[in-house]
Amino acid sequence: MTTHTQHGQTQRGTEMSSPEAEAFYVASLKELTASGVPFLLGGTYAVRAYTGINRPTKDIDVFCKAGDYTRILSHFRDLGWCAEIEDERWLAKVHQGPHFFDVIFNSTTALTPVTEQWFAEARTTEVLGCEVQITPPTELVWSKAFIQNRDRYDGADVMHLILKQHDQIDWARLLAYMDQYWEVLMIHVLNFRFIYPSERDLIPGWVLDELLSRLNRRASLPAPRIKICRGRLMARDDYLIDVTEWGFADAVGGGEKIHEK
Repeated sequence: MTTHTQHGQTQRGTEMSSPEAEAFYVASLKELTASGVPFLLGGTYAVRAYTGINRPTKDIDVFCKAGDYTRILSHFRDLGWCAEIEDERWLAKVHQGPHFFDVIFNSTTALTPVTEQWFAEARTTEVLGCEVQITPPTELVWSKAFIQNRDRYDGADVMHLILKQHDQIDWARLLAYMDQYWEVLMIHVLNFRFIYPSERDLIPGWVLDELLSRLNRRASLPAPRIKICRGRLMARDDYLIDVTEWGFADAVGGGEKIHEK
C-alpha cells in the first residue's frame, strides 16, 4: 500500500494489525466521506504523509469541528454501529466489534479546538485506497505541542514535522495559537536547535527573537501572586499531586467515567 501527498511524493503505508481491522477502517473512511461531514485525519497517518515515518497504529484519529462530531456519530449509529461520547469536552468514538476510531474536536485540556482554519490549508493524501484530507502542518504541530507525559510524548513528532515541513508551517499563526503559552513553543524551538544543530536556521530567526524578547520582559516582572501548576496542561496525572497535596491551583480538570450498570 502506498500513499501520495499533494506534492507528488509516494510513501509506504501504515499496515493494520489484521485484515479485519483494515476492512473496518476502509469502511469507516468510505462512510465518513459519504456522510458529507468535513473531517481531517491526524495522528500516525498525517505524520507519515509529512515525514515519511512509518509506524504501527491501532486506530485512526478523525478530527472535526465541535459542531460536527454529533453528525458523525449519528451517521454511524444510523448504520448500526456503536457511537459513544467519551468526553464531551473533546473526544467521541465509533465502534464496530473490537475496532474503533476516535472523533476528536478539541484537546484533553480544551486548548486546541478544531476550527475552520484547520480545513483552510488541509492537504490531500490516499489512505487505505481512500482519498482523504489530513491536518495541515501548522495545526498538527499545535495539536501535539502539549502532549508531554510519561505514557505518551509527542515531542519527537513535533521535531520531525519542523524538520520536514518547516517551510509549510505558518509560524505567525502557530505563535498566535500559543500566544498565552509561548514558553511551550520556546521549549520546542530550543529542543529543535539542540537536536538538529546543523538545521537550526530552518526555524525563522524572528521566531526565536520574539520568544527571547518575551522571556527577557517576563524575567523583569514579579512572580504571579496565585500559586498555580500548569503541568497538567501537558500531563494531567503526572502533576496531580501538585494540586491535591502541594497547594497549587489547577489549570485543568479531570473526571470519572460513568460505568453502565
